[in-house]
This record gives sequence, C-alpha cells and structure tokens, in this order.
Amino acid sequence: MPNERLRAALFHKGLTVNALADKIGVDPKTVERWITKDRQPYRRTRVAVATQLDVEETYLWPDALTKEQVVSASSSEIVTIYPHRWAVPRDAWGRLFAEARSEIGILVYSGLFLAEDNGAQRILADKARAGVRIRILLGDPESEQVAQRGADEGIGESMAAKIRNVIVLYKPLLATGAVEIRLHSTVLYNSIYFADEQVFVNTHVYGVGASNAPFWHLRKIPGGEIVTTYLESFERVWEGAKPLSPGD
Repeated sequence: MPNERLRAALFHKGLTVNALADKIGVDPKTVERWITKDRQPYRRTRVAVATQLDVEETYLWPDALTKEQVVSASSSEIVTIYPHRWAVPRDAWGRLFAEARSEIGILVYSGLFLAEDNGAQRILADKARAGVRIRILLGDPESEQVAQRGADEGIGESMAAKIRNVIVLYKPLLATGAVEIRLHSTVLYNSIYFADEQVFVNTHVYGVGASNAPFWHLRKIPGGEIVTTYLESFERVWEGAKPLSPGD
C-alpha cells in the first residue's frame, strides 16, 4: 500500500519528491519507492526525513520502532527531575527561552513568578522581535476551573486575582503585536513551558501549590513520545482558548 502519510506530509510542507531527495541526499526514485511501495528506509534516513517534514518518525512509519525502542527513546527524553519548582535554577528559565529558534509556549493558570521576572520578559520580547512565535495560555479568571484550582490550593479567589495581575504584567508584550495570549477554561494537570524541543513540566498535585510540586525538564529525542504528548496537549488547549486583545 502507498504511504499516504508521507505523501501528505510532503504536500503540507510544500516539498516535491526531488526537493526532499536533495535535502537528505538520496535518489528521487528512492523517495518515490517510499511513497508508492511503502518501502522503509534505514533509521538514520527516517529521522532525517521526519526532521525535514516536521513530523514524528513513527507518524510516517508507524511500525518502524519496536515497543522497547519507543520506551528507551522516551526514557532518554528526561533530562532532569526536580522535587519542587522552586528548586529549578533561575538561569535554567533564561536558557530555555534564550535558546529558542522558532517557538515558545507557556501554559499555566497564572505563572505569576514568570510574569514578575523582568529578565524573562525581556528575553520573550527580544525573541518575539527576532521572529520567534510566542504563545501564552493563561487561565480565564472568570472560569469555574480557576475557582476550583484556587480552592484546591487553599487560596480561594487569590488565584483569579493573580491571573488578572499577570494579564496586566503581560500588557507590554501583548501590545507589541508579536506575542499571542489566550485565556483557557481547562482543568490543568500540568503547567507546560516549552522552547522548540525542550519542555519544562510543572506537575499539579491536589492541595499543593505549583511551586512545591515536582518538576520535569525534558528534551525531544527521535522516537520518544513524552515530549510529543505534552506538546499535543498544549495545542489542544490553545485551540479551545479565547484570544486576549490589548484592550481587554
């Protein structure tokens, strides 16, 4: 059967068979066979193709990796685990955003600690001016989900108040027109911060403030599925959130 996923990925990326072949250094007829005869290239070539097309290797070739290989690659995505968010070195946040080349995403209820960090705000502004896409998701202060999170943490209406404060702090970023901010009404199981293929995950624990909850530093590895899971979750929340305008 033809590999329609590979064909569709080429089309979506705007690449021809010849262009892909040239980028990864193979004969165009070889690429044609991958599509029309569903031939499977060697692992190094699969990774190169997936990188060029901005998709997962296992999306193009679902049976390419064994379960054991997926588990091994996913385990390798874990860079560091911190017992609490406050234990993360301050400069780790700066490095995360400063190293971004194409995209930065933030998914939180308030993330007040980050909004109050002038250094982080400067980096985000600089990256936005450099063409990096920046998307920030904040909890809707009027939503039931935010009210419930405030109750769970034992801070009541202070959660909604913190979000309103963060909205004010992010006004300069929003006013640039280069930063997108949306409000979500989602039950968050984790806060997610990512820059390209690096991800920070602040777990949420019932009755525990986010700063005291466990924290993961992840980096995408070909064949791994942990980072992909969190990035896909971010996209689902983004799709259902409502845009915040400078006048709000």
